[in-house]
Amino acid sequence: MNVLVANLGSTSFKYKLFAMAAGEKVLAEGAAERIGLAWGAWTFTPAQGEKLSGKTTLPDHDAAIQLHLDRLRRGGFLGGAAPVQAIGFKAVHGGPLEVARVDERVLAVMQQFAAVAPQHNPPYIAAMRAFARHLPGVPQVAAFETAFHRSIPRQRQAYAIPYEWMEKLGIRRYGFHGASHRYIAMRMKELVPTARKIVSCHLGGSSSICAIQDGQSVANSFGMTAQSGLPQASRVGDFDTFALLKLLDSGLDWPAIWKKLGQESGLLGLSGVSSDCREVQAAAEAGHAQARLALEVFVEAVRQYIGAYLAVLNGADAVVFTGGIGQHAAGLRGEVLKNFDYAGLTPDTVKNASARGEARIDASGSRVQVWVLPTNEELIVARQTVEALARKT
Repeated sequence: MNVLVANLGSTSFKYKLFAMAAGEKVLAEGAAERIGLAWGAWTFTPAQGEKLSGKTTLPDHDAAIQLHLDRLRRGGFLGGAAPVQAIGFKAVHGGPLEVARVDERVLAVMQQFAAVAPQHNPPYIAAMRAFARHLPGVPQVAAFETAFHRSIPRQRQAYAIPYEWMEKLGIRRYGFHGASHRYIAMRMKELVPTARKIVSCHLGGSSSICAIQDGQSVANSFGMTAQSGLPQASRVGDFDTFALLKLLDSGLDWPAIWKKLGQESGLLGLSGVSSDCREVQAAAEAGHAQARLALEVFVEAVRQYIGAYLAVLNGADAVVFTGGIGQHAAGLRGEVLKNFDYAGLTPDTVKNASARGEARIDASGSRVQVWVLPTNEELIVARQTVEALARKT
């Protein structure tokens, strides 16, 4: 089966086309960025052939999908010997849903949770409908980020709120980045079969920490929404809800508050420079005090969650870094890993600075292994898609 895996953001669309029966080979991949802005950019890379790119107007996700379906059609991937036979979505919030074939029921549940996933659910719903129009005979599967975290014990799912809010309204900690953390659990089992207790750090534009025991999630830093947990690129992360009263008293209304917390906070809000960690780092190195503070706040939050999950797991066999920041920001990794000697975790500064691709960066004698691993969320979703269609759910 050839599975196209779609990954959407509020202004982006990325995908990979897998030939699952041919050793899970990637046949083609593409991306569109700056959707809905004055101009957009796109790339298309077939496995056999040269990379194509360009700029054009992309008013919405439908336009981006049409552009790439045209590229796939020209490349022979919508017919002939290698047609798209299924579409898998790295969907975000489906409430109680885990992995399901997309139908009106699934779309309705996603709409119910759109208010708490405003940057994710609406683009996915629109994309699912767009693919149904353009490829009406191709089945779709939504693999929700929350699915991997259903194994988290209830005492780490529940908020200290009226019980009926949890039971009737579904207000609890769900956890996200499930595909990434699931991949890390799988890959670490291949690399280090004896590593039963893992702290997985997915750090990037969106960041989370996950405690994994025997391949299952037992804690995740995200809560009810993807606006929680660690400070994000432009989202607030953990925040005292009663501070909202002070914001209302200041004259801000609800739309302004939600926009500030959901789109203009995180690294962007605190630094006043950018939501891109690389640009914040450059400003901090140039002496920008707010940028330095933003990075310090981010590092402190990561350290606190790692410390908490060392307690949850009663120590760890490995700490793993993935995601754009986790893989490439060696300086931030070094700051995060300071002063964990008590837990038997000692990084090697030279290995950390030179890490590329899959790399082990702990010092000789460290009881806890430290790894840098590129994640592969799309592969996980492709596998989940095949499994869901095989059981016809």
